[in-house]
Amino acid sequence: MDIQEVIREQVTTNPVVLYMKGTPQFPQCGFSSAAVQILKGCGVSAVAAVNVLENDAIRQGIKEFSNWPTIPQLYIKGEFVGGSDIMREMFESGELQQLLVDAGAAKPAA
Repeated sequence: MDIQEVIREQVTTNPVVLYMKGTPQFPQCGFSSAAVQILKGCGVSAVAAVNVLENDAIRQGIKEFSNWPTIPQLYIKGEFVGGSDIMREMFESGELQQLLVDAGAAKPAA
């Protein structure tokens, strides 16, 4: 299976996938840390996090897959959402929370 197929499988078999530097417990860059905090702020309990520092093929392949040059990258239900800046903007507008609720990855706000 080539790297594009691996990535396609990851983003389509998991409701929420975050390609990041490091892990949610130990992010290795500020942008990845911000992305994790935003998802926590949305109430996401389960995210498939892919540490791109562990696999150069995925690190380069995800940039080609999304046609987006930077990491982190968030996917919800197979759709590319964006990086940490876009996540922050969507979080502030409430759009990200709604996407995550619709995906079944977060509970609606009470």
